[in-house]
Amino acid sequence: MKNNHYSLSKLTLCILLATIISREGYSRIPASVAETGASGRLVSKTAIGVKGRVTSEKGEALVGVNVILKGTSTGMTTDANGDYTINVPDGSSVLVFSFIGYKKQEILVGNQSILNVTMAPDDQTLNEVVVTAYSSQRKKDITGAVSVVNVSEITKQPTGFITNQLQGQAAGVTVISSGQPGSDPQIRIRGINTFGNNTPLYIVDGVPTQNITNLNPNDVGSIQVLKDAGAASIYGSRASNGVIIITTKRGHGKINVQYDGYYGTQTPRKGNVWDLLSPQEEANLRWVANKNSGIPINDPMYGKGATPILPDYILPLGKMEGDPTVDPAKYYVNPNYTSADDYNTFYRIIKANKTGTDWFHEVFKPATNTSHNITVNGGTERGSYLFSLNYLHQQGTLLSTYLKRYSLRSNSQFNVSDHVRIGENLTYTISQNPKIDEQAANNVITVTYAMAPILPVYDIMGNYAGAFNTGYNGNNPVANLQRQARSNRDMGHRLFGNMYAEVDFLKNFTLRTNFGGETYFNSARSFWYPMYENPENSNTNSYSQSSNNGYTWTWTNTLTYQQQFGTDHDLKAVVGTEAYQNIFENLGGTTLSYFTFDPNYTTLSTGSGIQTNYSGRSQETLRSEFGRVDYSFRDKYLLSGTIRHDGSSKFVQYQYGWFPAVSAGWRVSKESFMTGVKWLSDLKLRGSWGVMGNQLNVNANNGYYTFVMDKSASYYDLGRTNNSNMAGFQVGQIGNPNAKWEKNINANIGIDATLLNGAIDITADFFRKDIKDLLYNPAIPGTQGVGTVPFVNIAGVKNTGLDLSVNGHKTFGNDLKLNVGLTFTTYKNEVTRVTDNTNFFYSTGRQHNGVDFVRNEVGHPIGSFYGYQIEGFWNSTEELNQANAKAQQATGSPTAVYQTDQALGRFRYSDTNGDGRITPEDRIFLGNPNPDFNYGINIGLNYRQFDLSAFFYGVQGNDLWNYNRYYTDFFASFLQAKSKTAYYDAWTPENHNAKVAIQETKMTFSTNGAPNSYYVENGSYLKLKNVQIGYNLPTALAKKVGVANLRVYVQAANLFTLTKYTGLDPEISGSAVSFGVDRGVYPNDRQYLAGLRFSF
Repeated sequence: MKNNHYSLSKLTLCILLATIISREGYSRIPASVAETGASGRLVSKTAIGVKGRVTSEKGEALVGVNVILKGTSTGMTTDANGDYTINVPDGSSVLVFSFIGYKKQEILVGNQSILNVTMAPDDQTLNEVVVTAYSSQRKKDITGAVSVVNVSEITKQPTGFITNQLQGQAAGVTVISSGQPGSDPQIRIRGINTFGNNTPLYIVDGVPTQNITNLNPNDVGSIQVLKDAGAASIYGSRASNGVIIITTKRGHGKINVQYDGYYGTQTPRKGNVWDLLSPQEEANLRWVANKNSGIPINDPMYGKGATPILPDYILPLGKMEGDPTVDPAKYYVNPNYTSADDYNTFYRIIKANKTGTDWFHEVFKPATNTSHNITVNGGTERGSYLFSLNYLHQQGTLLSTYLKRYSLRSNSQFNVSDHVRIGENLTYTISQNPKIDEQAANNVITVTYAMAPILPVYDIMGNYAGAFNTGYNGNNPVANLQRQARSNRDMGHRLFGNMYAEVDFLKNFTLRTNFGGETYFNSARSFWYPMYENPENSNTNSYSQSSNNGYTWTWTNTLTYQQQFGTDHDLKAVVGTEAYQNIFENLGGTTLSYFTFDPNYTTLSTGSGIQTNYSGRSQETLRSEFGRVDYSFRDKYLLSGTIRHDGSSKFVQYQYGWFPAVSAGWRVSKESFMTGVKWLSDLKLRGSWGVMGNQLNVNANNGYYTFVMDKSASYYDLGRTNNSNMAGFQVGQIGNPNAKWEKNINANIGIDATLLNGAIDITADFFRKDIKDLLYNPAIPGTQGVGTVPFVNIAGVKNTGLDLSVNGHKTFGNDLKLNVGLTFTTYKNEVTRVTDNTNFFYSTGRQHNGVDFVRNEVGHPIGSFYGYQIEGFWNSTEELNQANAKAQQATGSPTAVYQTDQALGRFRYSDTNGDGRITPEDRIFLGNPNPDFNYGINIGLNYRQFDLSAFFYGVQGNDLWNYNRYYTDFFASFLQAKSKTAYYDAWTPENHNAKVAIQETKMTFSTNGAPNSYYVENGSYLKLKNVQIGYNLPTALAKKVGVANLRVYVQAANLFTLTKYTGLDPEISGSAVSFGVDRGVYPNDRQYLAGLRFSF
């Protein structure tokens, strides 16, 4: 169940971080060192003594300023009065004064014996210009909630996806990643914002997109995350889930060629991963279950004795060595059979694996991971260019899963004149990425942990093994995955980019036009070989081929006006228009029964069986006008306002929407009354309110009824011959012309603070989001037809929370630097309204034995787990009789029972409504997959040419539904592999403190037949996600080997996970209304790699 208290250890960490970094002053360098010259010998007595005081521009003494003799390690730090004393060889010596938050100064000593220094604040960070919506702003002028991501840090993570690298790097951003190559991580900004697609809007070089899976991380120059309405509402109907702005790298300076590459391995975890029984233990459990169910012992596999005997052969069933039926001469299996008659003549011989097949390690194998990237860039005052080429090959630890991607990029800008600029940013990718569906009920990982260990991978002749009895059915996962590798061919092509032109005129105006978009083509071919080892599948073969293609374009035009009036007023205004269109087409088909498996022969038209075809097309458009005004008074009072008007083709009655926002900021540190506050370098208070929208969850045809022609479902015997087949039409989709925008009404209060002259940066934001008119397509009564259910505005949701980021910097002496960063995100999600006859609805696709277990109800979080609460076991007949007596008294029926299927050793459910019996009304909320909070910790340590970085990521207070336990912990669920819990920790008359119910052969309501609290587990975890150790070759040495710089590094990822969760990996995604359900997750495995980077 949910833990409502934050971990004390996290609070302690924050206090410790502030304590370490905020210590004033540095330890003095010993006098003996201060008196030592560059050569290591003592300075002669003729050395010049220099002393002085270091102060700020306000005349305040600066404590802990580094005073170093340039070119040496000789130095000291200023004392409590800002004073220093140092000996230098002669008047040509140069002293270097450096202090966090102030500009570094280098001063020639000359003939000065007293050298006082005034240090100026370094506003570089505050004056840093970051890209925001349709424009750019100085960091200190931002009034919205914007997180600027440190790109140099995130690229240290070994992944081919920039989205994976965002994990733990920006407060308010939750990233749930999968170990499967090419799998899109689940990204949410400030919680769940909608029942459907929660993917943020990405703006890449000014072009909006929902897909950045093909973006090469080596090409990324900067990332900003817009989290509130003040920052993001200018993107209107697509901003509700937040906006992530990505700018790719640009060329500059002399021509530079850089190589960056790495090679590594991934290793699946070792040991008995699922804690499963051996073949003998599993046979013993079968005997226990038969005994508990009153079934006579007479098993065709294990015999009928007092204890089960493992056979030598599974097929022929249960036979021992020497049995005449085990005759290799009779063996016949044709893996390439083409008719069911041939299949029925098979004679299989499969030897039992008495020691047990480790199915996990048969399908999960060590894998390699490699990337090579070459970038060429340069520029002059008249233009710049950048070209990059990347090859990425990530093999998955699961057989036949991988990502192979080739990326080519070209970025350029040309200054046609002093006032006219043109440019382009283009990238082309080719990718292959066979994957599994982790959310499917019977994905290959689910099949793997359900496989009986007595089954081998291969039979006596090397063909795939399976069973020939449905009780021991083996859908061999190795066979499935290897067939996939042999038969599936997919290829994706994508061209993405933009072209732009900018013109400056009338001194303060800039006109920009930007045309961008993408075009893509994906094709797939799959030949389904016969599953000859599976007795429940006698199909021969089939071939499928499909393709989808489309294009998206966005044309944006903006006019920017910027001017400073006197010394007090700064004004910037942006107005613009935007047009967007997306067209998608798909086509595919499947043909059955081929007489040959030759790929050169196999096409949709060469099969002899039934052929089914499909095709589709959709189109959507969006038209927008927008504006923004930013005003600053005396660099301390900030005001910003935005407005956007969108019109969408996805809606019929309500096509247009307005999305306004206003935000303000106050730089308190600029006020005169803050002059004496020495420890506070900068302080800004912010606030915003606005409206954002969402239309992602509506398809292009949602407002209209569509009709399809299907001979298999709608035909008429118009010829009255009982065999004429005239096609008719039926409803394909039920239309809803009354659908309208989802509206996200967002309020935010924030604070930005810099402490101790830049040693600590703190940003905190408190937010509230009221999201109205959420779109969803709930189930409808059958009387309304069989068409696809339309999206309707069904509910409202509220999110409240806190984003916090703390970054600290500390320099020890002249060589050692420490950087520590903490991101912390907490939010509370609650359904506030459901516009239906009831105050709840169930999430589709999440059922246990036909009963929904994910419920969305007013007053509770989205995606909450729902079912019966287990309060113990039925331990005695007396307990059963007492409970039945209460039920009979409550109902007045002499035959009433307290609980369906109640019996000794089974689960006893809680009577939550107190009516004396267990009914569906006793179901309660069992868990919440939304975490109390998540956090990221980044630690960086630099010592001369060496550096060390580590990244930790944690989630606290979320629950997970471990559906795997249904298969492994109950004998009756599926007659295959079982866990040690099922055998060693199940209820018996002697063990009432067991973990799981009595083991039986029958599924019952009171054991595994109903959704109950047995499946809910604590999903909290802390992971060491990444550690890197690097060495940068000194510049002088690098030049000697012919390069400008050279870096080597070693790295490890996913080194450990601290969790109480019993599944493979607690990092589990899913849809917005049904996440946190583990049906066989692809784990994030441990990785080791070595990398090299150099340029010339």
